[in-house]
Amino acid sequence: MFNSVRLRLTLWYTAAMTMVLVVLAASTYLVLRRNVIRRADAQAVELADSFLSTVEAEMNDPSDAGSLDNGIKAAISEHKFRDVVFAVLDLQGHLLGISDTYRADELPANVAHEKFAAPLGHLLAPDDFGSVHVAQRRYRSYVRPFSIKGEGATLVVLQSLRGQTEFLETLARTFSIVIPVAIFLSSIGGYFLARRSLSPVVAMGTQASRIGAENLHERLKINDPRDELGKLARSFNGLLDRLDQSFERQKKFVADASHELRTPVAILCGEAEVALGQQQRTEQEYRESLEILRDESKRLKRIVEDLFTLARADAGQYPLSLADFYLEELVAECAKNVRTLASAKSIVVSCQAEDELTIHADETLLRRMLLNLLDNAIKYTPQGGKVALCCEARDGMYRLGVRDSGQGIPADLQSRIFERFFREDKMRSRGEGESGGAGLGLAIASWIADAHGGKLELTESSSQGSVFTVVLPKTCASH
Repeated sequence: MFNSVRLRLTLWYTAAMTMVLVVLAASTYLVLRRNVIRRADAQAVELADSFLSTVEAEMNDPSDAGSLDNGIKAAISEHKFRDVVFAVLDLQGHLLGISDTYRADELPANVAHEKFAAPLGHLLAPDDFGSVHVAQRRYRSYVRPFSIKGEGATLVVLQSLRGQTEFLETLARTFSIVIPVAIFLSSIGGYFLARRSLSPVVAMGTQASRIGAENLHERLKINDPRDELGKLARSFNGLLDRLDQSFERQKKFVADASHELRTPVAILCGEAEVALGQQQRTEQEYRESLEILRDESKRLKRIVEDLFTLARADAGQYPLSLADFYLEELVAECAKNVRTLASAKSIVVSCQAEDELTIHADETLLRRMLLNLLDNAIKYTPQGGKVALCCEARDGMYRLGVRDSGQGIPADLQSRIFERFFREDKMRSRGEGESGGAGLGLAIASWIADAHGGKLELTESSSQGSVFTVVLPKTCASH
């Protein structure tokens, strides 16, 4: 039940709305209640001031110098307000006078008098506000001690809170009705809003579930590319693009690998069948067959090793073994190793490197990169040509260049030379009898440069030859 995102969003929305409404209603109720009490207290103070002013004026009247009782009676007769009771007590707590509005509950005078007089004795704290229940009514009380012409007494102002209480009760009942209705309507609206907002996600999920390897070219529909769902759909379509390209590369890789492996395997099988099919053969014929088997086995081994290297590189499972060594020594060693191969075609291999070129890198992989580049240069350099290898430090980086004197690479093929299994055999001159590789040497060399945080580029290619340049940092980080 709670696995639905729409339901969870609705519940969260409803819970948040309920909390907001309850807090708002409670705060409103408490603020209004406090304001009602403050207004009643302020009004009680004003009524007390007015009442005592009348008492003092009556007692100070020169034409009729009355007693305190007369002043109280006069003040009570002049201050008759609905739901307001004035009561005056002496210092011993005996009732001296009280407004007749206390009889609004239609009780007999003596009974009402007793009901009012009984609790008033407990309200003698000076300048004190409080609440008291008198004659089944709730009053807000205010106590004011006073002394006029040496006669002391206490005035108690009682204000009925019946109107305010009814207002607050009405407000509470209103809240108790409005809040549940608002929560119910907001939950329904929240559910439909969540449903409408998430409907594109449901549609995308349904469409994505139908996408497989056979229809990986399909893409999600984007209603509004500027909102969050549009960005999500665009990101998912980008993922599908990358997967589609990866699948295409994988299929091409498998097809090319199968094609490259089929030739040496066919040669091995055919030569073995020929050798075994003849009853008698000379030693020289057996040696020739074994040499063919050996050469094709080496070629097959080299292809398999290159494929394994690229597969591990693609899977991120080829960690670098970093160490400190001198790059110029590695360059000189690689140039020396290929001179035997170059001498078969009368190719001159030269090497020029600066001294003290220390580097922190994987020596084995860099050696393989340089040998691949040199082997590629020798293969595409005609008889009697030249191959030059140079190494220098420039702008805080190491630059290695391999130059050949071949016929160059056509401009329309230069962007593809680092692709796997790509060979431009028909476009560049080859020596006679040169078998060629599988088209993986430059791809592996490019990966090795990238793995060290550098790059391999074809920086020059013309009818006078081609130049491959490797740029490496002095300290290579494993990644």
